Amino acid sequence: MDHGTVGSAQSGRLLVEVREEGSSAVVAVSGELDHHTADLLREPLDDLHDKGFSRLVVDCSRLEFCDSTGLNVLLGARLKAEAAGGGVHLAAMQPVVARVFEITGAEAVFTLHDSVAAALADETG
Repeated sequence: MDHGTVGSAQSGRLLVEVREEGSSAVVAVSGELDHHTADLLREPLDDLHDKGFSRLVVDCSRLEFCDSTGLNVLLGARLKAEAAGGGVHLAAMQPVVARVFEITGAEAVFTLHDSVAAALADETG
């Protein structure tokens, strides 16, 4: 299986790397996801949707911060993925980021996993 990087984008505060894993796309996000960096994640997620990927796994293991703008990017991707019969799976979320999802209630609308491997093994959406 090819685990090569399909694409990446970086600012001083956010790195986004995308790779294909079978019928899924894995989007690894590192750093701070906020108003200033949200487009670095929005654009690859939109590109994946345009390429026909409806099942996205977002690797949050190195995501250090997420504000409401970042949350909205992920919510928008979830709506597009679900409309196409798929879903957005969030993996390995750090406690500080998980707290944002808990406070806002967003954790109830995403499928959460302890690891990327567990997200890839989950056959739903």
